[in-house]
Amino acid sequence: MSTTTEPTLSVVMPVYNVEAFVSDAISSVLKQTYTNFELLIINDCSPDNSINICKRFKDPRIKIIHHSQNRGLAGARNTGIRNAQGKFIAFLDSDDLWHPDKLLRHVQHLTENPDIGLSFSRSAFIDTNGKPNHCYQMPRLKNIDAGYIFCRNPVGNGSSPVIRRETLEAIAFDHLHENTIERCYFDPNLRRSEDIECFLRIALTTCWRVEGIPEPLTLYRLNAEGLSAQLYKQLESWEKVAEKTRRYAPSFSQQWEKTARAFQLRYLARQAIRLKDGSTAVKMTHQALKNHKLMIFQEPTRTITTICAAYLLRCLPSFYKRIEHHASMLIGIMQKKRIQQDLS
Repeated sequence: MSTTTEPTLSVVMPVYNVEAFVSDAISSVLKQTYTNFELLIINDCSPDNSINICKRFKDPRIKIIHHSQNRGLAGARNTGIRNAQGKFIAFLDSDDLWHPDKLLRHVQHLTENPDIGLSFSRSAFIDTNGKPNHCYQMPRLKNIDAGYIFCRNPVGNGSSPVIRRETLEAIAFDHLHENTIERCYFDPNLRRSEDIECFLRIALTTCWRVEGIPEPLTLYRLNAEGLSAQLYKQLESWEKVAEKTRRYAPSFSQQWEKTARAFQLRYLARQAIRLKDGSTAVKMTHQALKNHKLMIFQEPTRTITTICAAYLLRCLPSFYKRIEHHASMLIGIMQKKRIQQDLS
């Protein structure tokens, strides 16, 4: 009689309307050098051909779980966690990719540091076609507290974290869905900003540490078809996170909320710049400085470059377009040198 060993790690991948990308995402999981995993694909009522593409993969480590209605990223991740067998749980958005050593490095990181509950990596940006643009997310990797998470979310994106199951159970709560009590970890009421809400709750309500590793092991796809209207919806969701945090951590919110709002507005201003919307970028930059004027002294380079880029894009768009590529290349070179220094 054969016996099966439970996987050490579970990969949770929500799928919704990603037929152009999902095959590459699955392939990047199956190419991992760490092999003791299961891949839980959560069909969040995808209306396109995504799930048929998923079914073409015959690897026994893959399991497809179907929702009866669309529940968003938070709901899909919760379903995945409830069905996961691993003691470590990794999350992959189905339009992103992983470096082959992604899972290996995180398992090593968590195993060697039993007080770390959430491990994340730096991320490299890719375009819609999967081509690197040679720029990276470069967050702080150590000494991360709740205030830093609220202001800057160093984890960066939903495909970066690998979280210890014990850590997720420490923040679990019951939620009523269609007359059924479900165990939840991400807030199912949030359609955006659900990741930072979860990470912030870990930092505020548990003793688990959050720490990153220097390698850019996540390939984060930039959406070239974004709309500036989505930025305001993202800000609205962030405000819901701030409101929720205010209820259970009032003293923390009093200390950090205005500063965190300023950093969120600056981040959204940079997204508006990427979308070539100079007016929105300028408006959000002004709002950021109104909330926290000291930002310009605390992080002068990032803040001043955001202000300059926003005004150049609004007032001199043709000139901004000419210098954008060269500036991005220079930033990429500097970031790559920093990564090499951190790895040496």
